[in-house]
Amino acid sequence: MKKITSIILGLTLVAILISASTTDQQEKNTLKGVWELQDQYMYKNNMVVDTIENYKNSRQVKMYTNNKVMWTRYNPKDSVEWFGYGNYIVKDGTLEERLEYGSFQMMKIIDTTKVFRFNLEITESTFSQIALDEQGNKYYSENYTRVD
Repeated sequence: MKKITSIILGLTLVAILISASTTDQQEKNTLKGVWELQDQYMYKNNMVVDTIENYKNSRQVKMYTNNKVMWTRYNPKDSVEWFGYGNYIVKDGTLEERLEYGSFQMMKIIDTTKVFRFNLEITESTFSQIALDEQGNKYYSENYTRVD
């Protein structure tokens, strides 16, 4: 009887440890935090065909909380301001942002596109939001690195 109890106790402990490590990994691979755009990819036939580096002195930052997103872009060569604010959800490898308001130029886009949907590839320190065309092929991505 002691042997069976020891086996059950051991299996329970192993299950708890596996569950805890999975939860820890999920917490590490969350969008919560501050991210900075590193570069952008252009795709053809689902393969990267061009990498667009950030302009010198240009910055784009995204901030995610539990369910809110805010982003801003600064480019000293561009007199147009760019920022947006809204809600987001991540489900089944998809990032969906629903922006409520933004800069003047962004509001023109928000007025016609209510939901921005991307495939999401995320690690502890990087994420890519990948846009798909009507056939489900990759055509563009923004690639971010965690700042905080």
